Amino acid sequence: MAEHRFHLTATWPGGRNSSGYIASGNLRTKVSIPPEMDGPGIGTNPDEMLLGAAATCYLITLAAMIERAELPLEEMSLDSEGIVDVTRGVFTYQKIIHRPKVTLKVEATEEQRIQLQKLVEQAEKSCMISRAIQGNVTIELEADLN
Repeated sequence: MAEHRFHLTATWPGGRNSSGYIASGNLRTKVSIPPEMDGPGIGTNPDEMLLGAAATCYLITLAAMIERAELPLEEMSLDSEGIVDVTRGVFTYQKIIHRPKVTLKVEATEEQRIQLQKLVEQAEKSCMISRAIQGNVTIELEADLN
């Protein structure tokens, strides 16, 4: 069994509307509460970071699956949206919607295009971040495949 460990250090001077700093590997940034939640909006925030983790995990997982399947990829991009519900002052990360846009080369066969559709859906189930938040945050796909 292999085990990978990731470490993050954080500093926070105190108070809700302060801003802090985090560092983990290549990630080094200021953090605060976003303006949408009446914070100062300095640097990134947990909502963007969760969305970023889910989106990049999905994108990298899908890219690896397409490569292993030897599909003739032309281009790939992703737009993701995070939805946070606020009910009676309680913030709940409700949903993430991934909108991958994947284009195969013109010479792709119909079978390869069908396989791509399956991989787009399978990548979401295989991504470790998606599995980590499963049951707490709904994840939807709205794929644009060519």
